[in-house]
Amino acid sequence: MPKGYGYVVWGVGGLYRVRLLPACAKAVPKPYEDQPLDGRTVPARGRGNLRRGEGLLVGDFVEVSYEESSYTLQNGMVQPAPDGAGIAISKILPRRSSLIRPPMANLDVLFVTAAAAAPAPDLGTLDKLLCIAVYNHILPVVVVNKRDLAPEKAREMEAIYRGAGFLTFCTAGKTGEGIADLKEWIAQNLSGRLAAFAGASGVGKSTLLGNLFPGVSFQTGDISRRIARGKNTTRQIEIHPLSDDPDCGYIADTPGFTMLDFEQFDFFDLDDLPHTFPEFAPYLGKCRYTDCTHTKEEECEIVKAVRAGKIAPSRHETYLALYQILKKKPKWK
Repeated sequence: MPKGYGYVVWGVGGLYRVRLLPACAKAVPKPYEDQPLDGRTVPARGRGNLRRGEGLLVGDFVEVSYEESSYTLQNGMVQPAPDGAGIAISKILPRRSSLIRPPMANLDVLFVTAAAAAPAPDLGTLDKLLCIAVYNHILPVVVVNKRDLAPEKAREMEAIYRGAGFLTFCTAGKTGEGIADLKEWIAQNLSGRLAAFAGASGVGKSTLLGNLFPGVSFQTGDISRRIARGKNTTRQIEIHPLSDDPDCGYIADTPGFTMLDFEQFDFFDLDDLPHTFPEFAPYLGKCRYTDCTHTKEEECEIVKAVRAGKIAPSRHETYLALYQILKKKPKWK
């Protein structure tokens, strides 16, 4: 029975599509020889415990098995059965990361996007997304868009996030300013990786995506700035390969990183919170009290760093807000 390996690029109602990779792809376990459906995107269903989609996420790298009756030869090309008959996802390979909102696996890079103006910057939402990315070992990249509308504010935001240790780009989606630098970074760093964009409503994410990935048709909505829970134009997550190269990068078309509700969802625990702020790292463990909350203690090294201008006040304000929420929640069981 042939088998193959590939990424789940779409899924709904227990039916999935898997982009099967050839033997030469770096992600494919070795030894492995090319199989008939390699290089094709095939419909598939889960096998066994995966039949009802239990544990399966879009973005998963999976093993797929199929029968010889699962494909035909048409005009010299191998074609999978259109209904996926006989094609089954039999195994999920180890994940690099997994998220609960949106539910997806193996995200490597998250471009967290904010506007310098129109709408006014929502640094709290920006910081929450960065915390989630850091906790899940996803590389966060800050994109400050619409810098043409408020150059001084854009420079201020750039200083805050570069000072916090984040890779940061300033762009103007409508004029194309700064797009070339971001596009070059993507070309040099996204090979073999999965990326997504997230940001509040109105920050210009759709324009950015159109400029950066002109061959991809995106459907997603942004985070609702008013309620931070989202206005989705689709509930489906789809992953698009950026070229035909088996080792190419992928961009996720998601319904948005909605539901940034730390009261309802367990993104991480209170004990993890300080570690989701990279600029806190040099000071952790150096406070006078071992049980320091880093909120207001006089002998807290982080509070001192905020007062000395080494940590941005807005970043510490987000920390304080999340601390108040997380301290009221029971620890994960």
